[in-house]
Amino acid sequence: MAVPVAFFAVFFAWPVAAIVARGLKVDGRWRLGRIADVVGQSDIRHVLWFTTWQALASTALTLLVALPAAYVFARLEFPGKQVLRAVVTVPFVLPTVVVGTAFLALVGRGGLLDELWGVRLDTTVWAILLAHVFFNYAVVVRTVGGLWSQLDPRQEEAARMLGASPLGAWRKVTLPALAPAVAAAALMVFLFTFTSFGVVQILGGPTFSTLEVEIYRQTSEIFDLTTAAVLTIVQFVAVGAILVVHAWTVRRRESALRLVAPESTARRPRGAGQWALLGGVLATVAVLLVLPPAVLVRRSIDGGFGYYRALGDADGGTFLVAPIESVVNSLQYAVVATAVALVIGGLAAAALARRDAGRLVRGFDALLMLPLGVSAVTVGFGFLIALDKPPLDLRQSWILVPLAQALVGVPFVVRTMLPVLRAVDERLREAAAVLGASPWRVWREVDLPMVRRALLIAAGFAFAVSLGEFGATVFIARPDNPTLPVAVARLLSRPGDLNYGQAMALSTILMVVCAVALLVLERLRTDRTGEF
Repeated sequence: MAVPVAFFAVFFAWPVAAIVARGLKVDGRWRLGRIADVVGQSDIRHVLWFTTWQALASTALTLLVALPAAYVFARLEFPGKQVLRAVVTVPFVLPTVVVGTAFLALVGRGGLLDELWGVRLDTTVWAILLAHVFFNYAVVVRTVGGLWSQLDPRQEEAARMLGASPLGAWRKVTLPALAPAVAAAALMVFLFTFTSFGVVQILGGPTFSTLEVEIYRQTSEIFDLTTAAVLTIVQFVAVGAILVVHAWTVRRRESALRLVAPESTARRPRGAGQWALLGGVLATVAVLLVLPPAVLVRRSIDGGFGYYRALGDADGGTFLVAPIESVVNSLQYAVVATAVALVIGGLAAAALARRDAGRLVRGFDALLMLPLGVSAVTVGFGFLIALDKPPLDLRQSWILVPLAQALVGVPFVVRTMLPVLRAVDERLREAAAVLGASPWRVWREVDLPMVRRALLIAAGFAFAVSLGEFGATVFIARPDNPTLPVAVARLLSRPGDLNYGQAMALSTILMVVCAVALLVLERLRTDRTGEF
């Protein structure tokens, strides 16, 4: 556990603390009164209100749209179900920059809605909400649907036989059992939307700003570190509270799993109602999840493949290298970040899986989730401030980018490997040790064969999220070594159809790479391997 703790202390806690100290310390003394001064500003209160409001609205809309799909995947059996499951999951691993760009191609200037009906939704809150539903749809489907598929349907059937209506039986029997999973999914969606950056940055324009976007604006444009530090503290406290509640709902969900039925509960649709529900879900998936990426691909090949060919030209302006080189850069960074995430996350999961782990070690499990919710912008800018002098002078080093990406990948590695490691029979390890095996050989001969599949899945998730990391990378990626998300953002910020088309082309490339990684994961995944 010493290595993961040291990693998070140096590359997470230290940069965040450096930003907070830089903003709230004057002449060596803390000026905590600045917190009230910043929060009391009307524009900051508006940012806090919009951040909370849009997260609540996004969460409610996602639940409303995705819960029927959770039922369909849990209770209905139909041809192409596994393919559809992969299609539903793809948006979750897409970088937020790609999601924002896809919806820009759908609802923005010259987008599909603009061409057909003259309607534009970019720079409106509806574009943001729809993009958030697109991104988080799979969270509800996989979290709630996973539990729903394991609940014994005979309990609801018994209530129907006793005279309850279909809605009454569902409300009194199934819904209470699903409540922990629904709450856990809602909290995760709220967490992701509360800290939204790329989607709001691209679709919100200058009108809408979340905490994450405002932290970016205060640090990179205004250079007001005091306001950025206060907003970081506010976001940190909010995320901490969300994670505490989420941990409680997860424990409730685990207790509910004792009521599962051992056999499959999925059946072919029966009756007009179930067929209509299946058709509605398929239509929703087609319009909400398939249409935006399809429009993105179409816009990237308007007039042929000229935008793709233009990616090989360096203009000497915003890009010091040809934009296509960002593909190679991103792949190289993601490979290194994946390796770091596997080492750190694997060691942390092994320590947490020990049955003799103390309370302090178990508490570290919750801290591992913080990089998913704490401002990535703060972490990236903190890297530049904290890691710019000996003994760790990394400001000019390429390693900063994969280290920042690995911070986001580690939680996925831990969440994937931890359930599998906990399922390994401790007696097997003890028997190997009694026979003279060293700890390394015990791991190699006992644990590794059992967790190999989970390790591959963890590597795939870490690779996908590293490839799309944007909040921290936008600060630390060098102009001569941009990553794909940073290159897309830079192209979108420049006027002209060529830049816009190149952004679409790069986003398509990034989307395809992430989708391929996800499809590989779906072939490896088993019901016992990790959590979503």
